[in-house]
Amino acid sequence: MFTGLVEDLGTVVALSPLAQNSGLRLRLRAALLTEIMPLGASLAVDGVCLTVVTASRGEVEVEIGPETLGRTTLGSLGPGDTAHLERALRLGDRLGGHLVSGHVDGVGTIAKSYRRGDSWDVVVQPPPALLRYIIEKGAMTIDGISLTVNSVDQPAGCFSVSLVPYTQSRVTLARKAVGARVNLEVDLIGKYVERLLMPHVASLASSTSASPAAGSMLTLDKLKENGFV
Repeated sequence: MFTGLVEDLGTVVALSPLAQNSGLRLRLRAALLTEIMPLGASLAVDGVCLTVVTASRGEVEVEIGPETLGRTTLGSLGPGDTAHLERALRLGDRLGGHLVSGHVDGVGTIAKSYRRGDSWDVVVQPPPALLRYIIEKGAMTIDGISLTVNSVDQPAGCFSVSLVPYTQSRVTLARKAVGARVNLEVDLIGKYVERLLMPHVASLASSTSASPAAGSMLTLDKLKENGFV
């Protein structure tokens, strides 16, 4: 688990194909890695949880499988590029951001990026299936950064976040161009709640023969009666 509080910017030193040419081995360098990481440790790279396979002072290598390449932006990294790094949360650490698994839900696109006073606002268009998990003033992880959602524009299919000056200076998000792709992880609590409630919602919905509009209200009433809302 992670917090979404970026610890350092790592520099991509090299990428090489894995033995069966279905994935990549990525070598990263950063001051954060001066303390040698143990093999098998988890390291979030641009919000993606990866396993350390080799480590030396100041550098690590991680492996990226085909599933990860297909679901994240890591395949577009090249030598000299920078990536957000965060080591795994330890029991007893303060949870300064929010609970982040490092399992990317989808790749979004930056629709707008602009200064607003001292802050920098970024508008992101996520995959449509993720929009239902994103709520105003809820938590969102973008490229491994824990951020608060400013607003959600359902008709436009996008949401906005703001970066304060401190964050602007320590992450790359404000410098990314419109059209750039970013890794997104929604708040996992919402996904678990949905998973637990959906069988009950389906059962209650099928038990009524009311019209669709009335059925929605009736289902909500029944959920309230049964303590689900």
